[in-house]
Amino acid sequence: MPRKSIGAGTLESPLPAVMVTCGDIEGKKNIITVAWTGIINSEPPMCYVSVRRERFSHDMIKESGEFVINLVSKELTRVMDWCGVRSGRDFDKFAETGLTPVPSEKVKCPSIEESPISLECRVTDIKEMPTHDMFMAEIVNVTVDEKLVSGSGKVDFEKAQLIASVHGGYYGLEPDPLGRFGFSVMKPKTKKRIEKQKSAERRNRTRRRK
Repeated sequence: MPRKSIGAGTLESPLPAVMVTCGDIEGKKNIITVAWTGIINSEPPMCYVSVRRERFSHDMIKESGEFVINLVSKELTRVMDWCGVRSGRDFDKFAETGLTPVPSEKVKCPSIEESPISLECRVTDIKEMPTHDMFMAEIVNVTVDEKLVSGSGKVDFEKAQLIASVHGGYYGLEPDPLGRFGFSVMKPKTKKRIEKQKSAERRNRTRRRK
């Protein structure tokens, strides 16, 4: 199939669209919308967020050395977008959006109560880029809406209804995954067991809705 070159650009997609909280829950705090974020290490668990130096949240993160990545559900998409086009210099984003700041367990900056999953992060290094600073951080704790956690401790990501960003557009994730890690080499017996498990989970969800 013929391909067309369109030059250099930031077209890697999809990316997570998240709300990053920073500051102090008892004092100055803010929410910034970020799509340039991701996991960079397993043990210890580490991630990054890239923030332009002129952003209000940049110095708050740099000075405190902490931030929280709050994942976004479909229900939170509108307020997430608003937090991305308004500056914390001009607005108290918690007051304007009605989002609830709650104490985090391992860092001083607040988490967002309405977020399905929040990753508490402590900065380990700052990489200066031409337009952004990359804050690399260790994930020191994760909190999850208890409605999303099963008795076995498994997180129901389907129920979380997370969204992704594709070059400025927001998209909901399909409820049924196309596969799971390793499915291309999965043994028939394993595949059958997983399908049976998924079928049982669907029946349980249907019963709960009735």
